[in-house]
Amino acid sequence: MAAKAGDNPDSLMTLATIFCLRNLRKTMCYQGFRNKLCLRSDIFLPSEICDKLVNTYMELVHTDSNFEPEESFFQLFSDPCSTRLTRVQLREDFVRDRDLEAIQKQDLIELHLTYCNSLSSRSLKSLISFRETLVSLCLFGCNHIFYRKGGAPLACNEDTEDEEEESPASRQALETDFNFQGFNRLRLLNLGGLPDEVDAETLLKPLKSLTSLDLSNVQLLGTAFLTQWKDRLASLVLYNVDLSEELVSTIVEMVNLRHLDISRESRRTSKFKMSRKILTAIVQRLVNLVSLDISGHIMLDNCTVPHIEEAMGRPSIEPCKSSIYPFQELKRPLQFLGLYDTTLCNVTHIPAYKVTGSKNEEQVLNAIEAYTEFRPELAHRAINQLFDIARIQHCSQLLRALQLVIAALKCHKYDKSIQVTGSAALFYLTNTEYRSDQSVRLRREVIQVVLNGMEQYQEVTVQRNCCLTLCNFSIPEELEFQYSRVNQLLLKILEPARQDESIQRIAVHLCNALVCQVDNHHKEAVGKMGFVKTMLNLIQKKLQDRTCDQVMEFSWSALWNITDETPDNCQMFLNCRGMSLFLECLQEFPDKQELHRNMLGLLGNVAEVKALRPQLLTPQFITVFSNLLDSKADGIEVSYNACGVLSHIMFDGPAVWSMEDPRRDSVMDKMMDAIQSWDVSSRRNINYRSFEPILRLLPQSIAPVSQHWATWALYNLVSVYPSKYCPLLIKEGGISLLEKVLELESSHPETKDMASKVMEACETFKEDPMETNNGQEVNFGQRG
Repeated sequence: MAAKAGDNPDSLMTLATIFCLRNLRKTMCYQGFRNKLCLRSDIFLPSEICDKLVNTYMELVHTDSNFEPEESFFQLFSDPCSTRLTRVQLREDFVRDRDLEAIQKQDLIELHLTYCNSLSSRSLKSLISFRETLVSLCLFGCNHIFYRKGGAPLACNEDTEDEEEESPASRQALETDFNFQGFNRLRLLNLGGLPDEVDAETLLKPLKSLTSLDLSNVQLLGTAFLTQWKDRLASLVLYNVDLSEELVSTIVEMVNLRHLDISRESRRTSKFKMSRKILTAIVQRLVNLVSLDISGHIMLDNCTVPHIEEAMGRPSIEPCKSSIYPFQELKRPLQFLGLYDTTLCNVTHIPAYKVTGSKNEEQVLNAIEAYTEFRPELAHRAINQLFDIARIQHCSQLLRALQLVIAALKCHKYDKSIQVTGSAALFYLTNTEYRSDQSVRLRREVIQVVLNGMEQYQEVTVQRNCCLTLCNFSIPEELEFQYSRVNQLLLKILEPARQDESIQRIAVHLCNALVCQVDNHHKEAVGKMGFVKTMLNLIQKKLQDRTCDQVMEFSWSALWNITDETPDNCQMFLNCRGMSLFLECLQEFPDKQELHRNMLGLLGNVAEVKALRPQLLTPQFITVFSNLLDSKADGIEVSYNACGVLSHIMFDGPAVWSMEDPRRDSVMDKMMDAIQSWDVSSRRNINYRSFEPILRLLPQSIAPVSQHWATWALYNLVSVYPSKYCPLLIKEGGISLLEKVLELESSHPETKDMASKVMEACETFKEDPMETNNGQEVNFGQRG
């Protein structure tokens, strides 16, 4: 069978790295003085392993809520005699000055710091320690690294207190003593987002050998200084830098450029108009160009060939057929051409192998891929367009689309706009239409990023999108690997008294599905999280509003499921005023059949717990249960469940029946009349995972009516659903118990007759080879 999309396994290196990071004290480290994490003395780790450890650690910190960060993690790499770091990528506010100080003895070749806003000018001193080896440096979005904390000078004491470490950098205390003097090996530099107060020209002047420079969102006072690299620069990124004729003249002097990016976030923010003359100059002068991005520019009409004059036939990437005049000058097609948010992306013939734009799915996916890391504002818009494609049309590159959206959500966990559009796109990309093409691994990745979004944002749209996306999965099976986490998040959503109605409905539905058909230890764990109390709070709120809707019905259904064969949760239900709410609901909503069925099913679970039955044995409750025997709601279900509750109570014998009214005999007579009225061929709205609570009522003489109810229940189930329930009854030893019913003198003749028929049905089932499921064990659902 062919592998499904996204089913490639992790490498052994990746698996081993993650295992070590999750078990540092059991693998590489020991607990030192003051619980400080220390590397074992017999360990030496080469750069391939150290780089992998640090970069995977950062990924786990940002994408896995179950991963616990280590305060002294970077200290493990302080000694280059036992660890070697060469290529490190750190991101977000999690990274502190002390982390860079911990590794400043390492001979780093690459250091990428992205959106590390907790770094101050203390980290510039660490950068200086890397100056002799550093080849590639990224400080993108590190807005505070050129400012001191509390006005402290750059040559700060290495023993700076942690309290100062946590204080924010002062925007007034600009560090003026730093430049790139001595960074002689530096070739690739990204200063995207450099503060306006920092003079880029002065800062960059010592760097004579740059081949790649990114000055995205940097305000340039002059442009002539760029010519110092005109013979060396191969890549220049000036995203959101205001273009002028002077700057364009400087750019076209850089004859060795292979990648040029002069794009903008939006046409709305551009005063500069891209003309045919300027594009022609770029193409003619920069003959080595293989990648060009002019996204977000206003394009003058004279750039494109009139539609009537365009070359005939299929879309072509041959420059001679280009629908954009200046690109007819190209010697060969470009590898990459950024045309996002321009009119040029809509033309027929574009001489490039990869184009960003909004014309079709390919262009949109290219845009997400190209702009996710450093331009979330553009990635957000492209993901929104992918959402429309998946919703209205059909996504033909499903695997790529999913992987790109997942990558964007991981990369920008703290960006609300990405989380909103990304979670919305995931809902459509994981629905039934695409499901058969997706692997278990890929769907698990989706679940992880959805839960990350729910964890980070309490905002209504994100929560709704995430909950709806989870509904596309098989529950509880596909969510079981994150079972506790997803339940905790859903309960947190349901905590507020006035939650958005649609989110509340979806969250309660998910809660109900999650506690259906799972093992008891799962139910007990969820019960301890506050599941029972949360559901009862929702019910109480609906009662106050005098509203019986899906939230009310799902809440009772969820309680029915979570109390099944789980005594602790039944006890919680009673402790949290559950019986009072049951009576209030009966009184307030006398005609809501589904509600009555769910409530009585739940009380059947409570009644199965011997220690809790005395709390049900009151005149008020017995009268209510007795009256419900006459109910015709939901077929026989309400009457059946009411009779089940009473059957377990009767099983405790007359000695515990301390009330005078109603009398035990009269209630038993009414139970027998109700059972006689039921059609034994009724199809049931119920599932049994185990017959144990029913079977315990069979071999006894203290309550023949309870025995009669239990036998009727078995007779009905094996008659209507033989392939489902005959194996379960045989497996749980029900046949020998039914034989004892036949032996007891106290058993009613009708009870004995039904018991014989149940045994015959099981015998017939065993003899029929078509009903044996080939010896496979049958998987049974539970009630509710």
